[in-house]
Amino acid sequence: MDLLSPFTDPAMVAHYAESTPQKVPGFADLQRMAMLLLAEHAPGPADILVLGAGGGLELKAFADAQPRWRLVGVDPSAAMLDLARDVLDGRMTQIRLVHGVIDDAPAGPFDGAACLLTLHFLPQAERLRTLRELRRRMAPGAPLVVAHHSAPKGSDIRRWLTRSIAFANRDGGDFAQASATAATMAQHLPVLPAEEDETLLAEAGFSDIALFYAGFSFRGWVATA
Repeated sequence: MDLLSPFTDPAMVAHYAESTPQKVPGFADLQRMAMLLLAEHAPGPADILVLGAGGGLELKAFADAQPRWRLVGVDPSAAMLDLARDVLDGRMTQIRLVHGVIDDAPAGPFDGAACLLTLHFLPQAERLRTLRELRRRMAPGAPLVVAHHSAPKGSDIRRWLTRSIAFANRDGGDFAQASATAATMAQHLPVLPAEEDETLLAEAGFSDIALFYAGFSFRGWVATA
């Protein structure tokens, strides 16, 4: 399965900005928490890298809250970057968009970085490589904020994915259909147990790794480069 294919589908891209906040519990609050965790280290003018920035939602949230930040958004989907340009109308003076993956990101050093709802698409080895490349582009002591699907320790990820899908449906909870969808997702998404996610962050060179967000199958961490 080509994991990029949904992000090139015109119908999916057209509804992304509307549908994504419905799928992630506390989506707006997650973005605000990510911004605050970055701003804690970079309260003034700062260079911030956003990996997986297609759609522009977190870039918009960051730019509105921190007008002195210089933001670089990287994404492999040209269609999603086109959507980001629409979402970011009037804010592009502080934002640079880059078509590609982490290897195409500027060398930095960046004062902070975020990777939201992205790493669960990457197999374990590629996820570790991506985190290492993120770390290499960050200034010492800079914060990294990540959030993505992750299984709580010792639990069945399909059960947690089912709960997330039922949450997104907003139809009273059709758990049979949600369970079938979750089984398909679990086959194609390389979702890791939370402890493995934390281990990868440490292996990539990050320290002070701390969980700051949890919502059904979604987990978020902040770590220090």
